[in-house]
Amino acid sequence: MSNGKPLEGIVAIVTGASRGIGLAVAHRLGRLGAKLSLCARDRQKLESAAGELRASGAAGVFSAAVDVTHGEQILAFVQDTEKALGAVGILVNNAGIGYFGPTHEATEANWDSVLDTNLKAVFLASKAVAAGMIERRGGHIVNIASLAGKNAFAGGGIYCASKWGLLGLTECMAEDLRGYGIRVSAICPGSVATDFSPRGKKDISKMLQAEDIAHVVAMIVTQAPQSFISEVLLRPTQKP
Repeated sequence: MSNGKPLEGIVAIVTGASRGIGLAVAHRLGRLGAKLSLCARDRQKLESAAGELRASGAAGVFSAAVDVTHGEQILAFVQDTEKALGAVGILVNNAGIGYFGPTHEATEANWDSVLDTNLKAVFLASKAVAAGMIERRGGHIVNIASLAGKNAFAGGGIYCASKWGLLGLTECMAEDLRGYGIRVSAICPGSVATDFSPRGKKDISKMLQAEDIAHVVAMIVTQAPQSFISEVLLRPTQKP
């Protein structure tokens, strides 16, 4: 668009938006004109992020503390978003957690926590927005996955299981919804320099940055309408 705001008037939900990748995505979508609905579990950090986005000139910002592993909270959040901002046109499923250690030493609680957050929550949030998108015959669902959804590594059993499952879910949802004009995509980054990533001896300056993932989200949701980008693998130019 000539005004440089290709998402003007479109409502975008970003989960896990209080920091890191989620906050970077929100900033990028806001600069493209989207109205933003943010959720995270930490109310204080979320309110700070919402204030930051309002100060940056975002067209509209709504936020709510939500545990995305609970369906009733997600559904209420989507309904409140629509009341505050309008119909949802973009959903970025970014909320995620990790557990890294030998699978045989993990607890059932470790498994439940990671799978509920990284996989079940995507199902719940996508289901909550899908009916409206189907009715309007259009929309974007972008799932932040990981190269861990394609590559096995020691200590990654539970995290990899959640991301392999997420890629399978994404591909199937894409087939279920493409006939309604809804495009479902996955982004698979390597290690990103955020509080989430176990960095060890990695050179942070060579790692992917949150803004790199935000750039890819923007690319996906501004794609021409006759096609969609189903999956993006994102690596740093130099190994950290």
